[in-house]
Amino acid sequence: MKIEIPLAFSFIMPDELYFLKKDKTQAAEHEALPPAVGIPPENFKFMGGNKKNFLVIVHYPESEFIEDNHFKALESILKRLGFSMDDVAIVNKAKYSSVTIERLTGFFKPERLLMLGRSALPAGAGPLTLNKTQQLNNCNTLLSFSFDEMMDNNENKKVFWEQMKQL
Repeated sequence: MKIEIPLAFSFIMPDELYFLKKDKTQAAEHEALPPAVGIPPENFKFMGGNKKNFLVIVHYPESEFIEDNHFKALESILKRLGFSMDDVAIVNKAKYSSVTIERLTGFFKPERLLMLGRSALPAGAGPLTLNKTQQLNNCNTLLSFSFDEMMDNNENKKVFWEQMKQL
């Protein structure tokens, strides 16, 4: 029986195996491969161009990305800070419920990260203080209110705006 990957033989034959020297070398080469080989990379659907590596994570179960009136408010805020939609990427975490912060940052490579609402917080993001600009994975990060929490609350809007200027 000819086996291309000697290490695979151990799954077929449960008994102890003895490899020849050349087989050990070949098996070691296959063990050295990264575990993600063969797993396709995540391909997130997002809104915007991500030209300035500014990731915005939202949570809208009923929308593809973000509700229209909230999008207009976000677009206005970004414009006041000198950003356009070409500069940012908006991801709806509701479409990727179990996504981790590592997968998102690995894909988008953000320099700035805004999470709007605690429900937008990805797994593994760690304990973040609400409305305080912080560093997360070498990225300026802000966990703030969702737009639902801000739209009718001027105090929340003020707190959010002050932190956005620092992001």
